[in-house]
Amino acid sequence: MKNNVKVQRAIANITQAELAEKIGVSRQTINAIEAGKYVPSTVLALKISKLFEKPVNEIFELDTDD
Repeated sequence: MKNNVKVQRAIANITQAELAEKIGVSRQTINAIEAGKYVPSTVLALKISKLFEKPVNEIFELDTDD
């Protein structure tokens, strides 16, 4: 799964730690999501999309091999 969490963070001008605190996860979780090493749960994806005020599918996208 591809995502643009890092881009959305840059637009919002917040750090990984700030995003993590706002949605109740660790900074390492945000790092793993941005690196494509971790696919977030539906609840976590919805929290991220709500925080950035974007639809989930504008932040997360299925990869061709998903």
